Amino acid sequence: MIKEIGGYFELELPNGDEYHNNLMKLNSGRSCFKYILKAQKPNKVYIPNYICDSVIEPLEELNIKYEFYNIDENFEIIQDISLKEDENLFYVNYFALKSKYIKKLADRYSNKLIIDNTQAFFEKPLNNIDTIYSPRKFFGVCDGGYLSTNKLLNEDLEQDESYNHSIQLLGRLDKDASSFYDNYQKAEQKLINQPIKIISKLTQKILSSIDYENAKKIRRENFDFLHNKLKGINLLNIENNLDFVPFVYPLMIEDKSLREKLIKNKIYIAKYWNEVLERKNISEIEKSFVNKIIPLPCDNRYRLDDMNKIVEVIKGSYKNV
Repeated sequence: MIKEIGGYFELELPNGDEYHNNLMKLNSGRSCFKYILKAQKPNKVYIPNYICDSVIEPLEELNIKYEFYNIDENFEIIQDISLKEDENLFYVNYFALKSKYIKKLADRYSNKLIIDNTQAFFEKPLNNIDTIYSPRKFFGVCDGGYLSTNKLLNEDLEQDESYNHSIQLLGRLDKDASSFYDNYQKAEQKLINQPIKIISKLTQKILSSIDYENAKKIRRENFDFLHNKLKGINLLNIENNLDFVPFVYPLMIEDKSLREKLIKNKIYIAKYWNEVLERKNISEIEKSFVNKIIPLPCDNRYRLDDMNKIVEVIKGSYKNV
């Protein structure tokens, strides 16, 4: 393509480096998983019950068998899984809290292990361990994925384009999130059953413009503030002094009304993942994760006064906060 000179101005963003600049850059996290499956051609993959359907999608598309396993209250595998030569184990770094445990899994399963770091963007991949990242869970992009792998496909991949499903990103700047939530949902739907492509130029440019060190600092400060205020009511056992960059602050509580109270105060709370409740052999703790974990936002868009607003709303239900 001949380079254009002149004409109207495009969106201008600072020039920098992507955080995972040395990794493979694809169009989504699920495309990264699909890439691994096509390269390895496993007969079967073990996956956690507590996971979204997007992980199942590429397995079914490629006609690969899968089996669910259970996790305990610390998000660790309950079953003693012995892998055959043509089998893999898929594990999620839940809320970025399980990096130490992942090293133990890597020692046991070696190159049969696939790590989902979609909730742990800032964790660097372990050597020779296939690892998946989804930057849209952490930053204002509508697609994109990073993959660490030694197993390469002999395929020519088309480059993705993002401009036609990015209106929710621009719209939220001009107005508010609720005005463009339908556009956000449509953009999410467009990721379903997509072929593997190279990351779009737009997404890559945005990811090259982010101050990652500042993002890490703010996320840690916000998480520490929330944990200091809320650890007394949190049913999850979160280690102190963890050396990690948080995804959200996972608050697990019995109060079923708190989620709606937060939303009414324009503190928007996701729910991970309702589809889990429909699966066979789901454990009580896995049901509790779905129904009782409130993922409080603590990302780099916000400061401590925003975190204090969250705490003040929660104080209305818990006087000992």
